[in-house]
Amino acid sequence: MISRVAQTLSKVTGTIGSNERHALPGVIGSDLLRHGKMPLCLFVAIIITAIFVVTTAHHTRLLTAQREQLMLERDALDIEWRNLILEENALADHSRVERVATDKLQMQHVDPSQENIVVQK
Repeated sequence: MISRVAQTLSKVTGTIGSNERHALPGVIGSDLLRHGKMPLCLFVAIIITAIFVVTTAHHTRLLTAQREQLMLERDALDIEWRNLILEENALADHSRVERVATDKLQMQHVDPSQENIVVQK
């Protein structure tokens, strides 16, 4: 047992005393792959979930803005429709039709009591 501890200690002191340089990202990556697979998987899942949350919020805001624009357009069309109905009712008024018929077309009222119909040739 003591020999194992001595061997491990000599390996540790040998690596500490050596002049080898290791890249820190490589050491961190190998350590994570060797000992931290679960935290690494959870970290990747968190990053992917965060990206989806941001994307969903962006699309929701776009759709909300589009909905507001469509509602404004609907309101404008509704106002135009009401104005057209009012204009139609004003143009279809009987007194106006009668006035146009007598003034512009020189039409006259026909008395139903008169039986004589004059036909011009």
